[in-house]
Amino acid sequence: MKKTQTKTINIIGFPMDLGADRRGVDMGPSAVRIAGLRDRLEKLGYKVIDSGDIFIQIMERQKITNPKLKYVNQIVKTSTTLAKKVEKTLDSKRFPLCIGGDHSMALGSLAGISSYCKKNKLKLGLIWVDAHADMNTDITSPSGNIHGMPLAASLGLGSEKLTHIYGFSPKLKPENCALIGIRSIDRLEKENIKKAGLKVYTMTEIDKMGVHRVITKVLKELKEKVDHIHVSFDLDAVDPSVSPGVGTPVPGGLSYREAHLIMEAIAECGCMSSLEITEVNPILDDKNKSAQFAVDIIASGFGQRIL
Repeated sequence: MKKTQTKTINIIGFPMDLGADRRGVDMGPSAVRIAGLRDRLEKLGYKVIDSGDIFIQIMERQKITNPKLKYVNQIVKTSTTLAKKVEKTLDSKRFPLCIGGDHSMALGSLAGISSYCKKNKLKLGLIWVDAHADMNTDITSPSGNIHGMPLAASLGLGSEKLTHIYGFSPKLKPENCALIGIRSIDRLEKENIKKAGLKVYTMTEIDKMGVHRVITKVLKELKEKVDHIHVSFDLDAVDPSVSPGVGTPVPGGLSYREAHLIMEAIAECGCMSSLEITEVNPILDDKNKSAQFAVDIIASGFGQRIL
């Protein structure tokens, strides 16, 4: 697998909050920018282009037509726009950095990346850092919230409206995915995970093995079989004591240093070709602490070191 050589990062904001019941994550992209994202990346030697935010119609202007797939039409529409923008970014040899917004963003980002990989005959791999597996479908979801479905849909499971965003399915193979930091899974969702055969490193595995062994193992296995690694980092993977301003906080998450070690190892590997950060919620935050942490995490992924 070739190391990523691009020195131009394209920031794409996706202020999506239609995928969840709790409001506020639509302000996530602004909060991350205010926390100094661009300046931090430029100090690391990158050229940064900020494409602004994709327009998303607010919840108050819409109706839920299907309680099993809440706000599905607007999510599909805007995810398709995101997919086009991400694919165009990769075509231009730039690095797509997507900032959200809830995790339904992955529907569009993975669609665009997968399309790029297909036409360039590249194998796509995914590192999914999250408290949740997001492996629900419209059948298994207890809430109908689409932010709990993007990984399942990207693997071809669930409603065709979600699986066939951007006109094809699946977007990637389960054997090329690794989930890290998982600790909150719905009852029926567990069956979807088992049937797919996903590699899941729960917080129990991280406690037993240590995060360094986990990320080293994941990177070694993926490097041997894929050409493009996408990292999808949901800030709720981290313990709420470190990052309180997230869409769906779950106790018992990654520590400050564990989260940084994951991203530092990815940067050292030199094999990350796209990145998204999701679920920053300023309404639930403390003086923009979580957005600042998100910027720190992103910087570690792009090579920032202690010494």
